[in-house]
Amino acid sequence: MRTKVIIDCDPGIDDAVALAMALFDPRLEVLAITATAGSISAEQATDNVQAIINQLDPPRFPRIGRAISIAHAPVYDDGYLHGPQGLGEFKAQTSQRQHTPTSDKVIAELLRMHPGQVSLICLGPLTNLARMLQRDGSVVDFIDKVFVSGGTVRCNGNVTAAAERNIFFDPPAAHAVFRSPITKSIIPLDITDGVTFGVDLLEKLPGRETRAGKLLHQLLLYAFRAHHQKLGREMIPLQDPVTMIAALEPALFQWQQMPADVEVEGGITRGMTVFDRRHVREPQTDIEVAIGVEKEEVRRQIVRGLQYAGQQT
Repeated sequence: MRTKVIIDCDPGIDDAVALAMALFDPRLEVLAITATAGSISAEQATDNVQAIINQLDPPRFPRIGRAISIAHAPVYDDGYLHGPQGLGEFKAQTSQRQHTPTSDKVIAELLRMHPGQVSLICLGPLTNLARMLQRDGSVVDFIDKVFVSGGTVRCNGNVTAAAERNIFFDPPAAHAVFRSPITKSIIPLDITDGVTFGVDLLEKLPGRETRAGKLLHQLLLYAFRAHHQKLGREMIPLQDPVTMIAALEPALFQWQQMPADVEVEGGITRGMTVFDRRHVREPQTDIEVAIGVEKEEVRRQIVRGLQYAGQQT
């Protein structure tokens, strides 16, 4: 029996790689892919979701949710790593969207259609989930579980010294989600940034003649080049595919229950995630945090998922 999921994302390169894995994984039934602003604008995020789905042409097309802009978004641009439109040099056509509902409405509708059966995999800022909870808090009871790619426990951030990108973009949303009674699994930057790939990954991808292969080769070639030129790194992390594996194979990760919160107002600590690692603390928490990972096996799982996507297209 396949697990029903909604994937909420701001499609940059690693989001697109994770979507290629998820859309063809026989263990998942992807009900919807909902766009959120983050690495790219709200409009571009929605366009990128549609472009990725059109290119991959999965057997079952998921619903699409439209991203919304937020007023307090930071002035931040990481296009130097993802390209001006978020997908490197990949060019894909998108058809006109007629009356596409907002992402929060799509999520709420599907949760009510499948109460207790749907997990959310959040690969971008938590804007849509927080907006949905604000509109109708009763939907909490219909969520199975939420997997969040974001935050840091011990390591530095990747936007500021204190904050990870997804949380930094919309701290009030993350604050609301962290404090909600939803069962949450957080996969922080400490874990996702530690599973890295060398350029030999390109040799393991599906052939360029496949729909998935064409997309993946263009995305990842751009990523390797950008990391080398801009950051001086020969290895690249794929944070969102790691989070996807955490949702699929949680036994490959070590987990610990920890209370957590998000700094909303701090001038230099905006978006900082604070995990209470003290021995004396409140015993009850609805947050489990990944604190360890079997790196080699997760790498193999990611490569296997991408190769499978190539066989299907």
